[in-house]
Amino acid sequence: IERSIIKKFRKSIWRKFTKAIQEYELVKEGDKIAVCISGGKDSMLLAKLMQELKRHGQVPFELVFLVMNPGYNEDNWRIITDNAKLLGISLTVFESDIFN
Repeated sequence: IERSIIKKFRKSIWRKFTKAIQEYELVKEGDKIAVCISGGKDSMLLAKLMQELKRHGQVPFELVFLVMNPGYNEDNWRIITDNAKLLGISLTVFESDIFN
């Protein structure tokens, strides 16, 4: 997955992502950035892009991945955690019971 982001999707995703980061000065040295994970493809892609930026970028920063569990059923929660594991994303989980 990491390789495809950098190689296969270099022009369509990676370059646009890194250009925006630089142009708008979104990441500065010493920043602590939290990426909130919903489990959908957009947040998972953003998490992976940020992980790759941290790994290959020139600016050192901290990165944490947050997910709130508002009482998802077991199947939905498993999808989120399995996808995070597949992508090598370590989650910090906040439990909530907003569905009750």
